[in-house]
Amino acid sequence: MRDALLRVALDLTAHLASADRDRRLLQAVRRLIPCDATALLALQGDVLIPRAVDGLRPEILGRRFPLKDHPRLAAIVASDGPVTFGACGLPDPFDGWMAEPAPPLADVHACMGCALRVEGQVVGALTVDAADPQAYAGVNDTDFALLAALAGAALHTAGLVDALALAARRAGVVADQLLADADRRSGLLVGTSAPMRTLRDEIEWVASAGDVPVLITGETGVGKELVARAIHHHSPRAKGPLIHVNCAALPESIADAELFGHAPGAFTGAGQARAGRFEAADGGTLLLDEVGELPLSVQPKLLRALQFGEIQRVGADRPVRVDVRVVAATNRDLEAEVAAGRFRADLFHRLQVYPVQVPSLRARPSDIPLLAGHFLDAARVRLGTGPLRLTPAATAALVAHEWPGNVRELEHAVLRAAIRAAGAGGRAAAVIDAHHLPAVGLSEAPLPVAGPVPAEPPPGGLMAEVEALKRRRIHQALDASGGNVAAAARRLGLDRSNLHRLMGRLGVDRGPA
Repeated sequence: MRDALLRVALDLTAHLASADRDRRLLQAVRRLIPCDATALLALQGDVLIPRAVDGLRPEILGRRFPLKDHPRLAAIVASDGPVTFGACGLPDPFDGWMAEPAPPLADVHACMGCALRVEGQVVGALTVDAADPQAYAGVNDTDFALLAALAGAALHTAGLVDALALAARRAGVVADQLLADADRRSGLLVGTSAPMRTLRDEIEWVASAGDVPVLITGETGVGKELVARAIHHHSPRAKGPLIHVNCAALPESIADAELFGHAPGAFTGAGQARAGRFEAADGGTLLLDEVGELPLSVQPKLLRALQFGEIQRVGADRPVRVDVRVVAATNRDLEAEVAAGRFRADLFHRLQVYPVQVPSLRARPSDIPLLAGHFLDAARVRLGTGPLRLTPAATAALVAHEWPGNVRELEHAVLRAAIRAAGAGGRAAAVIDAHHLPAVGLSEAPLPVAGPVPAEPPPGGLMAEVEALKRRRIHQALDASGGNVAAAARRLGLDRSNLHRLMGRLGVDRGPA
């Protein structure tokens, strides 16, 4: 026991990433406490947020646990010492979420937890769960309290390290406010994959350059608007307004007046002067969503606003100075639009001073379970049901699907499945299985999900099997297209650039030309 605690204490002073420190802490907990699963949760307001788990399914990391909805967690946070739950009748938040070696979808029969405190302030909770009802009969409360004290120190240390890193990049802003804003305003940027880490880095870099125009590109449903909002909220303009304009919904006849405003009498019905969206965004950010749909007649005035920082209301004699950062988003290939004469080349180059590509969901399949967990939480609140969870077969089906509609399609698919599962089981806890997912449109021959889950997983696990399936599909499309990548991309329903990136990641050769 002493050696294990010493290793945890030494980790606090070691130069470790927060994720590594959390992982080693939970490994130490499982060595010292007889449990099937353990979780380290950080407290933000009245909500516990999983920071690291061991022995629980990864979807948990995408969930949130409001204390008002989870009486066991509320009791742990309110207690001065370790709390043990047996057959007390209170629902356990991790029922059905334990991974192997516990049986799939096993319920928790023994739970123990302790609030994590730093200088008297609760910063989180440490929990251990077991399927064996007698698992904690011989556990010493003092030993567990020592572990919790070290866990609290680890959580506090990680917070300080993260805050200092943020403060170093964004001088002049209080670190703890930045941390709160990052979680509150960018919470839906769920994912731990390499593409998502790269995207978050891009957001940080470009956000600090408060006046540089940004062009966000990506397929429909990937979350381009969310990225734009994150850029604004992490920028020096965060205290200013963020004005959203859907260019696709602007008829050409009123687009000029909507963006730049109008003077009295400028046209029939213009009885009073009116400010446009640019003036409304003064001191902040203007988000031009679907900018590829902007009428050609309006594009020269937008170019002037970007070049000189001034706009002119329709019917007015004098220009107006505005201090606005323009962030544009589109799912169109603007270079092709320029070549076709539907978009001005000079405006395109002015907008894409800093381009940001949002990855498709196909490019980050490891994030699908986390996103599904997040959307299950949202569905539970929206439907007013008990806890919702996925079976391993349902998770496998979600991971195997190609998701042409990306994150938006996944969100809707999870909500539909939740409605089906909750409708079948009333308002109590519901388990979502593969048969609840037909509306997902898994027409791309996903991995087999019917029947019992194999006792032994295939070599490399689920992700290796999914990637093997993708390689096979790509090879089939290339063979059918004579090695032409563009034609293969059309067969697969992908953008050519996305297929190129996917082939590189999977190590797929182009084959014969």
